[in-house]
Amino acid sequence: MTTTRTISLQPDLPLTLTEAGIDHGRPVLVLHGGGGPATVAGLVEHFARSARVIAPVHPGWQGTPRPAWFSGVDDLALTYLHLLHDHGLRDVVVVGTSLGGWVAAEMAVRDTAGLISGLVLIDAVGVHVEGEPIRDFFALGARGVADHAWHDSDRYFVDPATLPATQLTAQQSNMAALRALAGDPYMHDPKLRGRLGRVRTPALLLWGAGDRIVTPAYGAAYAAAFGNARLHVIPEAGHLPHIEQPEAVFALVDEYLRTIDSPSPVTS
Repeated sequence: MTTTRTISLQPDLPLTLTEAGIDHGRPVLVLHGGGGPATVAGLVEHFARSARVIAPVHPGWQGTPRPAWFSGVDDLALTYLHLLHDHGLRDVVVVGTSLGGWVAAEMAVRDTAGLISGLVLIDAVGVHVEGEPIRDFFALGARGVADHAWHDSDRYFVDPATLPATQLTAQQSNMAALRALAGDPYMHDPKLRGRLGRVRTPALLLWGAGDRIVTPAYGAAYAAAFGNARLHVIPEAGHLPHIEQPEAVFALVDEYLRTIDSPSPVTS
């Protein structure tokens, strides 16, 4: 069963959560990228078959409130660590795509309580790699974003002129929140890459071979920065390989989960 509810981690910070799957299964926290929760719906559905899935809406996305003090990716990382702590969750696998992958990495470097037992980063942003700049998609039109983000851009391109006004407004709101949290410095934390070597949590990095937002070479440097990570490049996929090549992504994720420690029952 899938449910959505709003909780308050702080008096001025309501957090909307979608929860699905098995109540006492291993907790899996799924973090969306700039495109919003719809971009990770397939991941939530897949993990819900065998795990307890928690998928928050980042504050500011989908019209949700974002207080003025909530101004960086570090705020997202700390919020989600507090969420895990407050719900008594341990042995958590954190899965993040694009911006969500960056948040997952920032959580890992701050996880002094050892709540996280696995990381899956899918075409994540968040680090600086010399010679492999993160594409400034704020400077791209809708067609340009599609060409850089998708392997099969003709299939996935949506002309904004064809969207209902409510959906277009939601997209614009999401981009405004993304710019506020991750626009300066652009889509990275200058300190993060140097900190990842101390993260011994096993990390799986999945990358679309045709990603032109952050290239596979960027992904390789990202993986090399971790203390314990491996990279798999997905053919015929771009920035969202879990949408373009879901079967390949799910097979790699399921294999990875079998290699990390067996879960123990968790209650909240």
